[in-house]
Amino acid sequence: MSKPQLFTPIKVGGSVLANRIVIAPMCQYSALDGQMNDWHVMHLGSLAMSGAAMLTVEATAVAPEGRITYGDVGLWDDGTEAAMARTLDSVRRWSDMPIAVQLAHAGRKASSDLPWHGGAQIPPGQPNGWQTLGPSAVPITEGDHPPTALDRGEMDRIRDAFAASARRAARIGVAAIQIHAAHGYLLHTFLSPLSNRRNDDYGGSLENRMRFPLEVFDAVRGAFPADRPVTVRVSATDWVEGGWDVGQTIDFAKALGERGCDAINVSSGGVDPRQSIPMGPGYQVPLARAVKQAVPSMPVVAVGLITDFEHAEAIVATGDADMIGLARTVLYNPRWPWHAAAHLGAQVRVPNQYLRSQPRQHAMLFENGG
Repeated sequence: MSKPQLFTPIKVGGSVLANRIVIAPMCQYSALDGQMNDWHVMHLGSLAMSGAAMLTVEATAVAPEGRITYGDVGLWDDGTEAAMARTLDSVRRWSDMPIAVQLAHAGRKASSDLPWHGGAQIPPGQPNGWQTLGPSAVPITEGDHPPTALDRGEMDRIRDAFAASARRAARIGVAAIQIHAAHGYLLHTFLSPLSNRRNDDYGGSLENRMRFPLEVFDAVRGAFPADRPVTVRVSATDWVEGGWDVGQTIDFAKALGERGCDAINVSSGGVDPRQSIPMGPGYQVPLARAVKQAVPSMPVVAVGLITDFEHAEAIVATGDADMIGLARTVLYNPRWPWHAAAHLGAQVRVPNQYLRSQPRQHAMLFENGG
């Protein structure tokens, strides 16, 4: 029987991943002043034993005002860098899984309460609240406190903050960077005509709306070691008429490819509350397929309600995408890759301490891990 495609290696930039399963960034809202703590050691440590090929740290703010909530992780100063270094060192002591970091700025979706406290936006001047920023002074919903429209100097500051965070990530041994340009956060709001109402060189035409996200990509790529991948996460469509769509995403992906982007992670939505999303298993896979067909040389990651082993294998085997990203699925079942390997007749690495858990009916499916 041929080896399942889901468990074949893949080259991404200067790195080779052991299989096609990557763990997507998942916000934990549990940092203090941007600094990771023991919760992150437990959370990431568990996922680092999953058998996936790469683990991505949650949306990591490049500036304090770029956090979604006051509990978000950051990488903007020596304190946040030291806290992340301690956390990653603890995980790496027992796992050799490559660890990536998603660098982000929440833009107008910042200054929000924790999800389990309702997640509402906190106005500036209130405890744990601050003034949000965006390409234009357009609030997310009518009645919300509007963001401040960024001027050129503030845009330069944010671009440079992305680069500075990339240098910090390199210094603490991060294996790859993902730039967050999806889900209604700052870079996505520059891309979408629903949120970008500028009348300068950064608004209006598609070329103009892509300009600032591409400047950020160039800054990050220039600040991060050339042999380590820099990738981008996009929302392929706003799911709102007149908004960002697949055709524009393809143009953006081509522009990123010309600049050396090593992979693109295809998600959707998040910029407008009017979005109408046809939820269902693999509902975003057609978006990944469209991007893959347009940029065949760039690895594409499909995400979104991928829970079934055969479905995941089919996505990769048919060429709809090169990899799958797991988020809620792997929170619910942190050993999903183990079970997928057993089901499909493949092999994954597990810690030596867990080798005795190998099911007898799946003999030789586990490799000794580091």
